[in-house]
Amino acid sequence: MPSQVRCDSFLGVAAVVCSQPMQDLMQTVRRIANTDLTVLITGESGSGKEIVARALHHYSRRSKATWVDINCAALPEHLVESELFGYEKGAFSGADAPKQGLFELAHEGSIYLDEIGELDARAQAKLLRILDGMPYLRLGGVRKVILDVRVIAATNQDLEQSVARAKFREDLYHRLSQVRIHVPPLRERADDVIPLAEHFLRIQNDQLRLTGDAVEALLRYCWPGNVRELRNMTSRAAALATGSVIRASDLGLETAEGKHPASDSWEFTANLQALERRTIMKVLEQTGGQHRRAAGILGISPRTLSRKLAAYEIGNVTSLTR
Repeated sequence: MPSQVRCDSFLGVAAVVCSQPMQDLMQTVRRIANTDLTVLITGESGSGKEIVARALHHYSRRSKATWVDINCAALPEHLVESELFGYEKGAFSGADAPKQGLFELAHEGSIYLDEIGELDARAQAKLLRILDGMPYLRLGGVRKVILDVRVIAATNQDLEQSVARAKFREDLYHRLSQVRIHVPPLRERADDVIPLAEHFLRIQNDQLRLTGDAVEALLRYCWPGNVRELRNMTSRAAALATGSVIRASDLGLETAEGKHPASDSWEFTANLQALERRTIMKVLEQTGGQHRRAAGILGISPRTLSRKLAAYEIGNVTSLTR
């Protein structure tokens, strides 16, 4: 394991970087930060895409201006346009006063659009207009809004596939991906696992340390939930610790069948879609089919979980409780 561990803070969020892939990625971030190019960050859920987005703003000339982040999947469908682009008084029932949209709030700064693939067609069209430098109207407005904003988007979807299925605009896809940055999953950057685990432990209790068998177990695990899963696991172990050490048995890494997830069918070289499907099914079993709880454990939105269930044609299997 490399001895050099770098820990930075971007907009109040710590970033622990040790592995060569992540060091190379952060060098790329520094090179493009001071441009106004639109950046599309791709990677699995929980891999650290938001850290990369925050680093882009941190290293940019806009760093002292406003940072706005929004999860597109978390916006109710009927509120997407009004939340992003604002509205005027009387635009709809209940609009008693004008309201700036999130894009206006980010003027001269940066806006981070997580789960960009969840935007509906109308919002996609308006976003394309903004990216092309064109003014737009608030909902119900007559005065055009002109913005200077750096757009950073992220997705765990295959947007090229979404374009092919006519679910995402091709022109918007190309406009968003002036620069593409892919965040590798945690299983492909094993040198980050232990520094990250130790960082998350220190947050809970700086007296705790990992035993040798705990380190070995952490390195063997395939991390389907990536850094988010590692953080949740180590935080839980620290909260339940009764001594000064965290052992392998404290991490809860074994499956219900008593097999280590990194063995046999859990090998990370297996087909990723099959691995994702199995992970989703197991979490749904553990939560008694409760979609919202399962989505929280998996680190994705309920809407994203529903989309994945539909794609795998397993939605009816888990209809017990939503």
